[in-house]
Amino acid sequence: MRNTMDNNDLLVFADEEPKREAEKDSFWHVLIVDDEEDIHTTTRLVLDDFEFEGKKLKFTSAYTADEAYRLLKDENDFSVVLLDVVMESNHAGLHLANIIRNELRNNFIRIILRTGQPGEAPERKVIAEYDINDYKNKAELTSQQLFTCMYSALRSYRDLNIINRNRNGLQNIIESTANLFKRQNIEHLAQGVLTQVISLLGLENSYYISTSGFTASQKNNSEYEIIAATGRFESCTGAIMDDCKPIPQEVIPFLKEAVEKGQSGFIGKHYVGYFPTMKDKIHLLFVENCRQENENAIESLLTLFNHNAGIAFDNVILNKEITDTQIDIIYRLGEVVESRSKETAFHVKRVAEYTYTIARALGLPVEEAELYKMASHMHDIGKIGIADSILLKPGKLSEDERVIMKTHTDIGYNMLKASSRTMLKTSAVIAREHHEYWDGTGYPRGLMGEEIHIAARIVCLADIYDALCSKRVYKQPWSEEETILFIKQNTGKIFDPAIVDAFFRVYKRIQEIKEQYRDQ
Repeated sequence: MRNTMDNNDLLVFADEEPKREAEKDSFWHVLIVDDEEDIHTTTRLVLDDFEFEGKKLKFTSAYTADEAYRLLKDENDFSVVLLDVVMESNHAGLHLANIIRNELRNNFIRIILRTGQPGEAPERKVIAEYDINDYKNKAELTSQQLFTCMYSALRSYRDLNIINRNRNGLQNIIESTANLFKRQNIEHLAQGVLTQVISLLGLENSYYISTSGFTASQKNNSEYEIIAATGRFESCTGAIMDDCKPIPQEVIPFLKEAVEKGQSGFIGKHYVGYFPTMKDKIHLLFVENCRQENENAIESLLTLFNHNAGIAFDNVILNKEITDTQIDIIYRLGEVVESRSKETAFHVKRVAEYTYTIARALGLPVEEAELYKMASHMHDIGKIGIADSILLKPGKLSEDERVIMKTHTDIGYNMLKASSRTMLKTSAVIAREHHEYWDGTGYPRGLMGEEIHIAARIVCLADIYDALCSKRVYKQPWSEEETILFIKQNTGKIFDPAIVDAFFRVYKRIQEIKEQYRDQ
């Protein structure tokens, strides 16, 4: 824990409690439990100049086992308890030792038993039957022996805490790695990695109101973009690292040093994480002013975590490439269909944007709305199997031609249904069901209400709205007023009323999309 602070650190104390938490790390807290006042005074005098790993002792006194119990129940920062045996009863100290281990479940505090009446608590019996760490006869205990047993107790207490931190750290790594591999985009992953590194460094529960750090992604050989940030760097998100004013210029060399060395680690008082990917792209992480005393233990945990995080970055990048390829294929196939039917590709784009906007207005998650948006590009893919004589006919279709035209829903479904990819499977459902009507009068299966997939219900409204507003080989565009009237008249018939409500809640955005992708 740092003992100094400057304006850049943004250290803010909310109240006295955080101050007290900070002070805990500046001393070793010792509880003296004895019914003799002289023992308390002598102990304090003998250990007045005692120091271990740069920290002195802080003493708290209790004169009965019951008083000590109340202190131990309320305080969890005692390192050592110097415990008398005979106080309010002949075995009060032994009973308290049992309570500390079995009721309070405190296995870290070191218990040094001191007795002036060894006959009441024979050493061999007490050591065998009670979970204590040392046994001293007051009559034989010298100042040097007290020093020695205090050193031994504090070393043991320190080591147990290091082991516990490492265990908790490993548990955090296991849990956080599972969480990281759920992240589906690089920005969310970067934020997750930053959060977990701060957690592993032990800063999330510190007396800092805000811990400052960021994650940067390589754009080209020399530029890095900030893709996640916290604390005073939060305003840097989306900026180029070298140009972001909150990042001190003296920080940049630390990051470049990590790139040159090709490894993560503490540089000065800061931590820099280095994550190369299989695509020769580098991600950097920076947490300022976080160097700690148990650096080696923490760094080994961070190395393990960084290895897993590096794999997660690779997986997200590879998954993004696969997804981008799917999206590109889907979009281009949608363009092919619309071009063949003499409709503009902007129809596909508008329907997709309308679909996303309506889905979000319904309260669907961003990921689900994005899925429906991309899958909607293929809603008319089945028209690829319809003859030009029908698809491009400028006049009204005959009944036989209408029957053939309706088959485009099943054609599209059969083209896509065999795919194991979520996006293509969703596209298959939309292709098949986007002409199903809320009242059951649609096609191809006459589904009704919520039997129709919600994505298909959304696309139904988006597609019909855009088709009515647009010019086709067989009709002129309707006015906005005529189109809106049609939608209102057919709410509960063709359209799901909840989706119509959502459509009108975001109607302003719908108009912006319509204008943005207006047909030329």
